[in-house]
Amino acid sequence: MLIVTAKMPRRKLTLGVAVAALLCCCAIALNFGQAVGREVSASTLPSPKGIKDNQDRIDYLSAYGWQVSEEPLSTQELLIPQEMDDSYTEYLALQNGQGFDLQKYAGKRVKRYTYEILNYPTGETGVQANLLICKNTVIGGEVLSPQLDGFLHGLAMP
Repeated sequence: MLIVTAKMPRRKLTLGVAVAALLCCCAIALNFGQAVGREVSASTLPSPKGIKDNQDRIDYLSAYGWQVSEEPLSTQELLIPQEMDDSYTEYLALQNGQGFDLQKYAGKRVKRYTYEILNYPTGETGVQANLLICKNTVIGGEVLSPQLDGFLHGLAMP
């Protein structure tokens, strides 16, 4: 066994401990910052492309945390208006806030699939999720309550 001893002035020892503590704090802060970065990247939105069938639509909604009915309540073919007047302003803003640009699809036919949400956080029943799909790509969507005093918000769970 080898024991090494050294004589060091108290001032240098205190400075060395302070520097070591500062380096530890920096390493911990850097590691925490990387962990937060991983958390954000892990919560990225699902890809809107490649939505070909009912199971793909259910999986897309479940990526937002929604449990929905096995089959859509309704399926409708819609025509996105060529020119959108002021009545579309709020709806377009909602879609843009989610990264969807409906104006790119002006004049195109799309399908809207409506599902019943089974796990809305407030426990409210009858809440619905709509997905607008054009050529196997989700181009818009929302969650809504069809009640008279209902609500409308994006696909993200509140």
